[in-house]
Amino acid sequence: MKRREVVTLIGGAAAAPALLWAFAARAQQPAMPVVGMLSSLSPAPAAHLMDAFRRGLAETGHVEGQNVAIEYRWTDGRVDRLPELAADLVRRQVNVIAAPGIGGLAAKIATQTIPIVFGISEDPVKLGLVASLARPGGNATGINFFAAEVTAKRLGLLRELVPAAARVAVLVNPANVQTASATLADLEPAARALGLQMQVFNASGNREIDAAYATLVRERPDALFVAPDALFVTRRVQLISLAARHALPASYAVREYVEAGGLMSYGTSIGDMYRQIGVYSGRILKGTKPADLPVVQATKFELVINLQTARLLGLDVPPMLLARADEVLE
Repeated sequence: MKRREVVTLIGGAAAAPALLWAFAARAQQPAMPVVGMLSSLSPAPAAHLMDAFRRGLAETGHVEGQNVAIEYRWTDGRVDRLPELAADLVRRQVNVIAAPGIGGLAAKIATQTIPIVFGISEDPVKLGLVASLARPGGNATGINFFAAEVTAKRLGLLRELVPAAARVAVLVNPANVQTASATLADLEPAARALGLQMQVFNASGNREIDAAYATLVRERPDALFVAPDALFVTRRVQLISLAARHALPASYAVREYVEAGGLMSYGTSIGDMYRQIGVYSGRILKGTKPADLPVVQATKFELVINLQTARLLGLDVPPMLLARADEVLE
């Protein structure tokens, strides 16, 4: 055997134990924790919200692909798919389920053991998600914002912007039973107090949205109030285009509508909610129990007005309303 071959053989034999040790060490490393993201939205419209969620995770030292993995489950606005996707994440045995919107309810039904971080407008105590806001108990905690106060105020702001309004159409998604019923229950007394007549229109898909607007054109309401709903957020370009085509002043729940050309929005900062869900998910990954994390009550609300859209609709935005706006888009 040549000297070079002998040296190579000896070197390989010496390196073998080191290689074996490296493989063994890698095998002994704990598996990367997995967060299941259960969203009623679609990937593209939710991209900025996922960025906010990842920022929240990063605040606790978790970076996707480095020390945490994220399993995404999207319903594209179809709330009827939430139970099956929640069950899928449970079968996947993720470490935490992040469930903004009504996904928290589906997750809670699917598991009583895997930690859940929700972001919801309804009272989580009444929904059975937690025992109390201060001491959630169980396997769920998250972010809560009070829909009743927000709904009533948004209707009042719409009346300020369209002072001559007497009849307001309300667009809800009947498939999202919890949110639709809560919105209408909050709107009815607010409308009575303002002397407004309400007419409810239902839509659970693209064709129904088109059909609802066709009826709206015939009925000629003075303004439109779009209920908070993942389907409507996902289809916001369609909604805004129809409102513009029929010169219908409309109010929305989140700023994403106004950024896409909608007239006005008032509600919780959804981006901030997603960030906080990321923070809580990260804290749970670090060992904190959901039962020990009090439910956070949202304090950041935004009034956003699109001045260009107002001009196209022939609306003069009252100076006092402009002064109260958190942001005015030109």
